[in-house]
Amino acid sequence: MIHQNQHIMVITGEPSGDLHAAELVRQIKNIMPSVYVSGIGGSNLQKQGADLFFDIKHLSAMGLTEVLKQFGSIRQAFNSVKKQIRLKPPDLIILVDYPGFNLRVAKYVKEQSEIPIMYYIAPKVWAWNKSRIEKIKSFTDHVALILPFEQKLYDRLNISATYVGNPLIDEYPVHLTRLFQTRNEEKNKDIIIGLLPGSRKAELNRLLSVMIETAELLYQINNSIRFVISKADSIDLKLIEQQISLAVHPDIFAVEKNGVRKVFQISDMLIAASGTVTLEAALACVPTILIYKMSPVTYRLARLLVDLEFVGLANLIANNEVMPERLQDEA
Repeated sequence: MIHQNQHIMVITGEPSGDLHAAELVRQIKNIMPSVYVSGIGGSNLQKQGADLFFDIKHLSAMGLTEVLKQFGSIRQAFNSVKKQIRLKPPDLIILVDYPGFNLRVAKYVKEQSEIPIMYYIAPKVWAWNKSRIEKIKSFTDHVALILPFEQKLYDRLNISATYVGNPLIDEYPVHLTRLFQTRNEEKNKDIIIGLLPGSRKAELNRLLSVMIETAELLYQINNSIRFVISKADSIDLKLIEQQISLAVHPDIFAVEKNGVRKVFQISDMLIAASGTVTLEAALACVPTILIYKMSPVTYRLARLLVDLEFVGLANLIANNEVMPERLQDEA
């Protein structure tokens, strides 16, 4: 049981986790205003008063080759966790997503201390790397699940877990969904297609050029189409502008402030990188085509290890391809 004036350490490693961790901390502080929060995160977590000892802008890698490139930063972050646990041992550690790193942290903590660990937004063990379920069972005390079908798996394996609902439901309440549904009544006659290339630099480098090439092809068919790009907080606008400048024909511009929601509100459809944003698009009722590309080595490994019919979260929840998926060369 955590009380006032006690210490919670929150650890995440990418923008979506930072966003959800920040909301979790906000809710905790509503109940316990004087609780001290430290951890690894980004601007959202920092805005909630968390004392960050490492910034996620140095992390956010995904895939084998991408992780190898950032190995130094990942090692530095892990050493920072060990140092902080030694200097300021928390009363509770909350791990948020980012499983490759966070499960290693959980193992270290359990081997060195009796600090309780809660995992929020658990690894997708039902998709791939199923060996992680044993690590979760061994090194965590409770798991807060955000996908409804996960509860049966954890119950079957006798792992302490609770389905707490998906945090996106709080971000996209019914009244907001209705606003998105009525957007066409207020728009002009131009068709607007939103481009969502992801929140990681590696994703942007792989996917935005594909999206812009697609935009050029569509523009040749219908020159009344307009394109908007949602810029994540973690991405430098100059990186997007550089790629836009290479486009020959399309009318493309980037949306910064409240980017994703603004793009949802004005778009007739989306081309989006696979990830949490596709579930947001489903909640916002915007027709979406899901794409993704990774390094050839990572993709070949994924094909061997992942045993799923779909990769999109909305498709997995619906058990149907409600969003067409175009992966790798098909993108």
